[in-house]
Amino acid sequence: MGKPFLHAHHRFKNGKDHCYWSLVEKVRGPHDQWVQRPILYLGEINDRQKAAWIRTIGVFDTDRQAFTQRALFPLQREVPAHVTDAVQVRLSEFSVQRPRQWGACWVACLLWQQLNLDAFWSQRLSASREGTDWKSLLQVLTIYRLLDPGSEWRLHRQWWAGTALDELLGLHLPVLDKDCLYRTLDKLLAHRDALFQHLRGRWQDLFGARFDVLLYDLTSTHFESDPPFPEGDKRRFGYSRDQRPDCVQVIIALVVTPEGYPLAYEVLPGNTRDKTTLQAFLERIEKLYGKARRVWVMDRGIPTEAALEAMRASDPPIQYLVGTPKGRLSKLERELLDLPWQSARPQVRVKRLPQDQELYVFIQSEDRLKKERGIRLRKLRELVKRLKGLQQRQQKLSRDELLVAVGQAQEPAGRVFDLVEIHWPEDPQADARTFTFRLRRAKYRVWRRREGRYLLRTNLRESDPKVLWEYDLQLVEVEGAFKLLKDDLAVRPIFHQKESRVEAHIFVAFLAYCLSVTLRGQLRKLAGGLTSRAVLEKFAAIQMVDAHFPTTDGRELGFRRYTQPEKDQKILLAQLGWELPEQPPPRITAAGGLEEPAL
Repeated sequence: MGKPFLHAHHRFKNGKDHCYWSLVEKVRGPHDQWVQRPILYLGEINDRQKAAWIRTIGVFDTDRQAFTQRALFPLQREVPAHVTDAVQVRLSEFSVQRPRQWGACWVACLLWQQLNLDAFWSQRLSASREGTDWKSLLQVLTIYRLLDPGSEWRLHRQWWAGTALDELLGLHLPVLDKDCLYRTLDKLLAHRDALFQHLRGRWQDLFGARFDVLLYDLTSTHFESDPPFPEGDKRRFGYSRDQRPDCVQVIIALVVTPEGYPLAYEVLPGNTRDKTTLQAFLERIEKLYGKARRVWVMDRGIPTEAALEAMRASDPPIQYLVGTPKGRLSKLERELLDLPWQSARPQVRVKRLPQDQELYVFIQSEDRLKKERGIRLRKLRELVKRLKGLQQRQQKLSRDELLVAVGQAQEPAGRVFDLVEIHWPEDPQADARTFTFRLRRAKYRVWRRREGRYLLRTNLRESDPKVLWEYDLQLVEVEGAFKLLKDDLAVRPIFHQKESRVEAHIFVAFLAYCLSVTLRGQLRKLAGGLTSRAVLEKFAAIQMVDAHFPTTDGRELGFRRYTQPEKDQKILLAQLGWELPEQPPPRITAAGGLEEPAL
């Protein structure tokens, strides 16, 4: 990549020669040739002296604090006598300053507007008497969480200066006060239920979303903070899905549609058991959105028998589809053997077993069978290889050393380790190479017989098994939501020390997730394999820079411009129906930097 330089483009139109200037750089093309890539388009600067061809542009004059029309001429061209508002520019002495991220910030602001969040928060977060714009600060926090998540301190010290959000939001602040960022978090939780109802309407308006099938699941997120905490604090030790049992955590319960559009979430104490959460969440959804016919799709560990009985007995009945533990499959296996298989779709077969007020659906998927069998065989081969290596080891091991070595082999094997029976040497002083192991064939046959097969239970007795199977597959959407929250949006770990700000941190991550699924909903119709993250990274390549040109009268002409989009970015803009905003007008100011127009 070469040094940026100015390039003139001449266009003859109606007998006139128009000269347009761009800032370009040299890059190597696909065939190793040098090509010019436009960075900034600066516009037309007059380089002829014929009066009929003089072109003026709107320039913000900081001396007058107003926009004026000026005719720009390069230094080597004499200004015609009849032109009064002319500025001669020293083109060869230009400088490019403050490159910063613009494209992804603009996309995030566009998504914010599509969800009508600006109007929603304008009614609830009014500016303070000191002029602090809480609504815009919340938008900054959400966009930061979506694009490059980190701490509020990092946003204050580093990230803000590297973006063009000041230009996009009209804040024009060289730095964001970190205390204002924290105080913004204190104002959010009171509006959570109103936000849920607002978003439900936007999902329906934008994508025609339906809410008759809801996916419900839970996850945990851990903290870098020191217990103990006061009585009633939600930060508690519990079963950690993050594999961090050494840290306190909270539980996040989430309800989404099959397309991934969230309806509500709840933050629960970190020691909450999954099976105790369902009833409260059913009542919460009913309170928010009223009674309606809904199908709840859940993992097998969430509902209890009492909860399912209450769902069947409610008026109207609450319908559900849940997985079952393997113990129930063992009890019903003999009855299922006599039932005929039905084809749900290619590679998928089902059996229906009505029982009491429920329907059990036994499913066999060839794709799932191949996946599970491949994982099991790979882990079993690795385990046997390590155990044989211990048997054939030249160096003698004591019995205790053998136990440690086998424990190290057990961890990557997981549940496959139960398929192997090991006979340990009884004498602690005996050579550990005398231990033996063998395959538990009866258990292996049961495992192999159940691979690719699982059992669902539902009170939708008249439903097509194909539909029920598709409902169950959609649980991956809520799992994908948790993956997005934890990985892309970095909701964990949490460093806040106040419980209210812990929940507000999750609230901001939820807002960022809403922006992400809004973009994914638009991509789903155009390019199903394209992710929101890929699009944001693509647009992040569009930068905003300040190009400064000294003038002959001792001032500076400044162009604040975003770089020209590449071909793939233009294709995305056209397919999504987006239009980039107009470039900001030039500004002329005293030498030393650009000034903003008075707002």
